[in-house]
Amino acid sequence: DVLPSPEGPMPSVSITEIRQYLRTHGIPFHDGYSCLHTPSLFTGGHTDQPPAVATSAPYTLFIDKTTGSFLCTATLAEGTWQDFQANVELQHRGIPPASSEETEEDLRQASEDARCIWDRALPLWELLDEDETNQTKAMFGISQVSNATLKRFGVRYLRTVKSLVFPWFSPRDASLKGLKLVRVEKKGDAIAYVEETVPRFDSYRNLFGLPLIGCRDTELVLTGWELDTLALHQAAGVASVALPRGATCLPPTLLPYLEQFKRITLWLGEDLRSWEAAKLFARKLSLKRCSLVRPGNLQPRPLEALNQGLNFTKILRTALPASHKSIISFRQLREEVFGELANTEQVAGIRWMRFPELNRLLKGHRRGELTVFTGPTGSGKTTFISEYALDLCMQGVCTLWGSFEINNIRLAKIMLTQFAGRRLEDQLELYDEWADRFEDLPLYFMTFHGQQNIKMVIETMQHAVYMYDITHVIIDNLQFMMGHEHLSSDR
Repeated sequence: DVLPSPEGPMPSVSITEIRQYLRTHGIPFHDGYSCLHTPSLFTGGHTDQPPAVATSAPYTLFIDKTTGSFLCTATLAEGTWQDFQANVELQHRGIPPASSEETEEDLRQASEDARCIWDRALPLWELLDEDETNQTKAMFGISQVSNATLKRFGVRYLRTVKSLVFPWFSPRDASLKGLKLVRVEKKGDAIAYVEETVPRFDSYRNLFGLPLIGCRDTELVLTGWELDTLALHQAAGVASVALPRGATCLPPTLLPYLEQFKRITLWLGEDLRSWEAAKLFARKLSLKRCSLVRPGNLQPRPLEALNQGLNFTKILRTALPASHKSIISFRQLREEVFGELANTEQVAGIRWMRFPELNRLLKGHRRGELTVFTGPTGSGKTTFISEYALDLCMQGVCTLWGSFEINNIRLAKIMLTQFAGRRLEDQLELYDEWADRFEDLPLYFMTFHGQQNIKMVIETMQHAVYMYDITHVIIDNLQFMMGHEHLSSDR
């Protein structure tokens, strides 16, 4: 995915401008947590009706307060703030709003592929015999999850690839939009869960469990895994949904579906990465309505809590409010400090898999730290840092590259070769297979090249952090970005 280029940077819009525009055009709205809610332009309602009439219709169009992009939950129409303005102008002239045709074909194809897999998968509670059902459930660690829960969420099993199949139903008409397949891989004693989605990851925006939520529900528990949502529903009977990419990111297009909840508890997992992600997501969702379940021995992830027979109500009751006051006492920090002492390995950050010596020196990648690599031209800084970043990216660290010295095509070629661990120019028939796997990494590139305006680079980074939950930014290199005349100054 490429972020906006310097030739056409994404025009930023402030919340004040959005409100002003809506008032000027007589569009009623009310303030939500992360979005403004307005009547939809796409459901046949007219904005030039007097506000009193328009107010009676449900507000199904949501405008993101940070970016201005919109989503209509009734028709699934979406676009940028500029698209919204264009549609308002068209409507004032009596022309029906346009829909985005180009992506529809891809989504239609994905939904057909999903339907083929779905039809071949069997409901998990209806396998050949009870033994097979029990063995399958044991393999995924869900022996405690009842058949009634699996049936309620529509979980199926695809025998040919030994995968659980989780459906993605459209919130509009309950049609099947996509699937996630999860299989178990054993690596020695350790068990790893391998996920695959239809459509591909960047278009897969399922909130698993959303169709089961009633319009009157005001409290929600947000998890990072489908199996955790099953456990929560069964053990605590609470409304719960799972994020499509776990603790990796919370795409802003999902925020409108979370607007109805007055209280959201984030229970994403059992490690410090999940805890860091929960704090990041709470900022997007509005701190004042969020609480976080702190990972710990007595508060593992929900599926583990179900297997251990822990008290869910008690755990949810001890969730910490996300918004801290500006001044706090040690008593409020006490638990956090204990967590840091008890989890020294995790506090050290995300370790590199390929560089044990680097782990000894730097301990791991931690948010909020700056690392500077220096060396003469041609000494291999870019080659090393692309390998170093790739190592983290493959572990789910969302990465943004700003390569000001070499172009993105050449950089992507270097990284793809490192990722595949082979000379692809000699084996072009393998290119598509490796490129597909590479495409699923949470990796983004800025399209700047040569000397740049610092303000524009910073704005692009901020946009990337909001949109893609970037936690690792690489600038290669400062000299090129700032031009040689700045080298003597403090900048």
